[in-house]
Amino acid sequence: MYYEVFQLHADLLKALSHPKRLEIIHLLRDQELSVNAMQEMLDLPQGNLSQHLMVLREADVVKTRRNGKQIYYKVAHKNFIKASDAVREILIERHQNSKLKDEFSHKMKDLVPLTTDPVCHMRLSPKTASYAHRYRNIEYYFCAAGCREKFQKQPIKFL
Repeated sequence: MYYEVFQLHADLLKALSHPKRLEIIHLLRDQELSVNAMQEMLDLPQGNLSQHLMVLREADVVKTRRNGKQIYYKVAHKNFIKASDAVREILIERHQNSKLKDEFSHKMKDLVPLTTDPVCHMRLSPKTASYAHRYRNIEYYFCAAGCREKFQKQPIKFL
């Protein structure tokens, strides 16, 4: 009996054990998004995104809703976000004296949305942002890697 419990636990952790899947969960933390919106934000080919979403769906990490041709995703349970935040807090403690600390914790104590992603206009705070980038002495926050990369290539376009 205990083996089954640990196996289920391991299977769930396996579904979460990819950086892009964690980024997807992070994107969905406070909202429901369409596949098209996620594809744009993550800058992933649709096939790759579909594979990651399938793994998360099969593990019941995300739920779907169809509206016409669009499929929308949201996190299935708020505790997935809490668990992700708890792991991030552990990483902050472990990397206090490294250059990664800022990547994990840049103003993590700011809980109120303070800004928007300059590319997709998602409301963000330093706590909910996946990435930060300093440009001309101003810190910009991004929902996902795709938005950050687009900004880095042509920052003037988004200002």
